[in-house]
Amino acid sequence: MEQDFNAIFNCFISILLCFLLSVVYLASIYVWNSPFSRDHPTTIKKRFISAFVMLFVAPCFLYIGLDRNILEKTPLFEILGLRTQGLCQAIFMPLFLTIILFLGPISMELYSGLSKLYTEEMYWFSNVTNLIWIRNHIAAPFSEEFTYRSCMLPLLLQSLKPATAVIISPLFFGVAHFHHMRERMKYMGLDFSTALKISCFQFVYTTIFGMYSSYIFYRTGHFVSLFIVHAFCNHMGFPEIVEIGTYKRKKQIIIISLFFIGFIAWCFLLKPLTEPTWYHHNPTWYKV
Repeated sequence: MEQDFNAIFNCFISILLCFLLSVVYLASIYVWNSPFSRDHPTTIKKRFISAFVMLFVAPCFLYIGLDRNILEKTPLFEILGLRTQGLCQAIFMPLFLTIILFLGPISMELYSGLSKLYTEEMYWFSNVTNLIWIRNHIAAPFSEEFTYRSCMLPLLLQSLKPATAVIISPLFFGVAHFHHMRERMKYMGLDFSTALKISCFQFVYTTIFGMYSSYIFYRTGHFVSLFIVHAFCNHMGFPEIVEIGTYKRKKQIIIISLFFIGFIAWCFLLKPLTEPTWYHHNPTWYKV
């Protein structure tokens, strides 16, 4: 009976710490009380500072909540996914897996000619000097994955089954995106109902992505995998399904086929390409 109570109590503490960490992360964004929209340079720069500070604050929650026996046998940096063993595989294999999932959207970029931009120097120069691009492709993926995956998932793994932890962890990430409702209503002029619908849709796909990202972290044990995959998904965005109707019949068939082929291939390759031995990772580190 006492053992069951301790297990439930430890689980409660882990979930509570994850909740508090999510609250602190959001509070760090709004602590500035900027009068401008989220895309204004002043707001972005201030939030960069918040994201940087959270890189030091978030691990404190993990350190406080982890079982001491786990910390004695596994270094904190390794638990956070900051490892060198299997680094090369961690950089390329999860990205390759994600590219396969996006075969349909990638084919649309090829047909539309958008992919030609990637070969132009000015495209990259304009991006790396653009604060919004830096936020979406570097700062946000880095800080969000570090906070919501590297620091939260280990807390849940020590108290829950891996499958349960992978499902629960992204809920904090998905719910956190509801804070955009306020900005959509204040700066975009949307009514409450429209802003809520957009936020609910965003909650669904960010939670699904969070499950994918959590699974990758559990299997590979590498933070760099999360960062690169998140940055790539932010670049691709949500697939413009409606755009398929603008192409000729033959191209439509090819694009739709690639959507299905990409998803089926991703399903088959998900487990093999995230095999822990590829990454020199022991996914049972959390067992005391």
